[in-house]
Amino acid sequence: MAHILLIEDDAGTANEIALELVAAGHRLTHHLTIAAALACAQAPGVDLLIVDRQLPDGEGLDLIARLRGDGCRTPALVLSALGSLDDRVRGLRAGGDDYLPKPFALVELVARVEALLRRPNETRDTRLIVGPLDLDLLAGTATRAGRPLELLPREMKLLDYLVRRPGRIVTRSMLLQDVWGYTFEPNSNVVDVHIGRLRRKVDVAGEPQLIRNVRGRGYVFDHAG
Repeated sequence: MAHILLIEDDAGTANEIALELVAAGHRLTHHLTIAAALACAQAPGVDLLIVDRQLPDGEGLDLIARLRGDGCRTPALVLSALGSLDDRVRGLRAGGDDYLPKPFALVELVARVEALLRRPNETRDTRLIVGPLDLDLLAGTATRAGRPLELLPREMKLLDYLVRRPGRIVTRSMLLQDVWGYTFEPNSNVVDVHIGRLRRKVDVAGEPQLIRNVRGRGYVFDHAG
């Protein structure tokens, strides 16, 4: 049983979601506004956030961005009547893990909730020191053996993801879902391009290689170099 925090001001929508999730065996806490939900969202014990974008006291994405800035990594599903590609991209960039446009089928919402809950639990540490790497996720800085790494936000998120899985093969599909938030695989080489840029910054000439390509399978972070 997961504890889910729902932030939704429409009573009808909230009631339908609550009935469906409780029937699926989850525990639900419901708030109408950002102000009312903030303390609960920051407290330990919440496994998933479901956040409407348009709330009476502000933008739901601002709440998610604030939580991410405070180091909160609780998965967040964004609900919105704004369903264009630009709106979905903005929701994911703000820190949302998935984006579901309204109107939606409740069976799809439950499926997305279950998919987010299946993701492996990760440490919520915001300072990671692994081998020669030092990542400060709150400050948005990274160094290798004292050498500053000038990383873009997406590159920092990629490196964070890899560092938390040392020695494990990370596939392109995993990165697309967990770093980009895609629920499908676009016909592009977006992962390879970003990984290539990241490797050129992390692994300069003369240094042991930390990020290795596993042909046909994905990538491995080897903190032993």
